[in-house]
Amino acid sequence: MVEIVPDRRTTLPASRRHAKSTQADSSGTGHYPEEVTDSPAATAFTSDLALALRLADAADEQSIPRFDAADLQISTKSDQSYVTDADLATERAIRGLLAVERPADGILGEEYGTETGTAGGASRQWIIDPIDGTANYLRGVPLWGTMISLAVDGVPRVGVVSMPALRRRWWAATGSGSWTASPDGPRRLQASAVESIHDASVSFQSITQWADAGHLPSLLRIAETVWRDRAYGDVFSYMMLAEGRLEMVAEFDVQEYDIAAAVPIVREAGGTFTSFDGVETISARSTLATNGVLHDAFLELVHHPAHD
Repeated sequence: MVEIVPDRRTTLPASRRHAKSTQADSSGTGHYPEEVTDSPAATAFTSDLALALRLADAADEQSIPRFDAADLQISTKSDQSYVTDADLATERAIRGLLAVERPADGILGEEYGTETGTAGGASRQWIIDPIDGTANYLRGVPLWGTMISLAVDGVPRVGVVSMPALRRRWWAATGSGSWTASPDGPRRLQASAVESIHDASVSFQSITQWADAGHLPSLLRIAETVWRDRAYGDVFSYMMLAEGRLEMVAEFDVQEYDIAAAVPIVREAGGTFTSFDGVETISARSTLATNGVLHDAFLELVHHPAHD
C-alpha cells in the first residue's frame, strides 16, 4: 500500500523505501519565492523567469478556451503530426509578448520556426512548444501543456511548464531551485533518493518510439529490471520525475522545443538530464532523464546488457 503524504513526494511501499531529503516548502505568495534570489546564479535569471511565467499566463488564456471545443480546427503538418488552431494561437501570443519584452532575443517555436532577435545572434533564445501533447489535446485528454524555456548558448537556463487542464504549473531557473504551485504557496521540488534500479519507477513514453529507434531490447530490459514501468507520456513524465515520483524518463525523436523547458526543472530538482547516450545536449533527438542517483546505472542497463 502506498502512503500519501500531503505536499510531499509519494513514498514507496515499505519494502522499497529509501531515505529521502526533506523538501523546503515556501510560504511565500505569488509564482516565485523571493528568498531564493539571493545568489548570483539566481539573480541572473530573475526577470527572465518572471517573464516566462507571464508568457505561460498568456498561453493558458489561449489554450484553455479551445480545449475540447466542438469546433476545434485540426490540420496535418508535413511530418504527419497534428496541429490545431489552439497551437497556432498560443504560440502567436507568446511571440507577441516576447517581441515587446525581449526583442533582442531569438525564438525557436514548434509552429513558426526560428526567428532572430534584433541582437542578431543566438546567444539567448526562447524555445517554445505551445501545446506539448497535441494528440491528447485534440482528443480531450488533459495531459498536455505549454513549454517555455530560455536557452543561453544552447543551454536551457529557465523553464516553465503549464498544464492548465490539470491546474498545475512547474518552473525553474539556474541557481533558483525547481518549484511548483501548491495550496500553501510555491513548493520546492526534489528528485527522489531511490538508490536501487530494482526499486525504480520509470516512464518510457511510447513502445513505438523505442522500436523505431532500434532500442526495443533496451526497453524490455528496463521493464524486466525496474519496480514499475508506465507510459505517462510527454512533458508530464518529466514533471513527475522532478517531483520525485519517477526515477527515469527516456524518449526518442524529440526536438529542442519538446524538452528544453523540462531540462532546468529536472536539473534544479537534483535530477540529471542528458541524451540517451549520456551527452548533456538538447539537440541529440533523444533523452534520458533520471533522479541523478541512478543515471549511470540506467546508462549501463540500456547500452551494456549483462552477459550470462
